[in-house]
Amino acid sequence: MGFIQEFKQFAVKGNAMDMAVGIILGSAFNKIVTSIVQDIIMPPIGMLLAEVDFKNLQVVLKSATLDAAGAAVPAVAIRYGAFLNNVIDFLLVALSVFVIVKFMNRLILKRETPKA
Repeated sequence: MGFIQEFKQFAVKGNAMDMAVGIILGSAFNKIVTSIVQDIIMPPIGMLLAEVDFKNLQVVLKSATLDAAGAAVPAVAIRYGAFLNNVIDFLLVALSVFVIVKFMNRLILKRETPKA
């Protein structure tokens, strides 16, 4: 069997199509969760913490300077606020996936259990 035919069989199989759909939906889902974290969850938390924007939380190791030619050298900083946003992002995605898998498992179990 030729390479092209093998690739055709692989690409048309249900598994490859399911994977493609899952990746596309996962990407869209990621945008939604990121928006929830950055636009809905973090602003009230920042407001409670004295109007702090989590994205801007950082520890500056070296301030921004100008080099000998007059070009700006950016500051060196540990941006832990962006890290916190990403951790909350991940936790929400993980929780959402857990709830979806739990729901799907319940549906499958209900389908496989014979009715008495």
